[in-house]
Amino acid sequence: MKLQGLEDRLVILGSKGGPAIRPGGPSPTSSLLEIGGRRCIVDCGLGVTRGLIEAGVVLKDLDLVFITHMHSDHILELGPLLHTAWTTGLNRQVKVFGPPDLMEYWDGFLNSMRYDIDLRIDDEGRPDLRDLIEIHLLQEGEVPLGDDVVNVSALRVDHPPVVDCFALRFDIEGWSVVFSADTAYFPPLADFAKDCDLLVHEAMLARGVEKIVEITGNGERLREHLLASHTMAPDAARVAVSAAAKKLVLHHLIPADLPGFEKEEWLEATKAFTGETIVSHDGLTIKRS
Repeated sequence: MKLQGLEDRLVILGSKGGPAIRPGGPSPTSSLLEIGGRRCIVDCGLGVTRGLIEAGVVLKDLDLVFITHMHSDHILELGPLLHTAWTTGLNRQVKVFGPPDLMEYWDGFLNSMRYDIDLRIDDEGRPDLRDLIEIHLLQEGEVPLGDDVVNVSALRVDHPPVVDCFALRFDIEGWSVVFSADTAYFPPLADFAKDCDLLVHEAMLARGVEKIVEITGNGERLREHLLASHTMAPDAARVAVSAAAKKLVLHHLIPADLPGFEKEEWLEATKAFTGETIVSHDGLTIKRS
């Protein structure tokens, strides 16, 4: 549904990679993209609901939600977001796009909240939440929005052991935004992101990987996962260069909340990209220029 008066913008609601939260630190991954009159939420890590409120979104006006993959730092708060929107007056359909296991997640959430949902329908006269949410499964290629202004497409990326993890591209006339999702260095992403205005790409610092392994105590297994499944900041810059992106937005930062890792280190790591590089933080807003 087209929403009147929306200014095209990207808001990073949660900027950190991984599910852990620490005192005073940022939230796990979620973003708001308002584009061509559509309000698109990309991923729903813990904190997405509060982040949307702080970005000025009226929750009952939710429109489209996209889940790139089923890791908890991308989906943990999907159910609570939709339920909270419903309690604030949502009374029309919301489309949610995501990988195959999304349906199992949603059915499980509804079952866990059955008592509350049924009670509020009977006691407060609300429409049935189960009738308001449309689940659509992502596949590579064009995402069928039924919209003649906004085009969305998906690309399966390399995020082992997850098989169904999708980069997303949003295009309107004169503006395009690409989200890498979680991925190892994946050169085909450059073609998918060709000539985009914003490339929102996950990024790690090698020094930070070692620090996180030390803090969590998971040792070699965690290190192996991070190195096999995520992208070092210099490689994110390589993708941006190959794509001829206008701006690179470093997102899903690893690390995002540890002392001693400053903006300058991220910029130094991505200096191969000569366009503008922006290091994400919660609440970062980038308006269409």
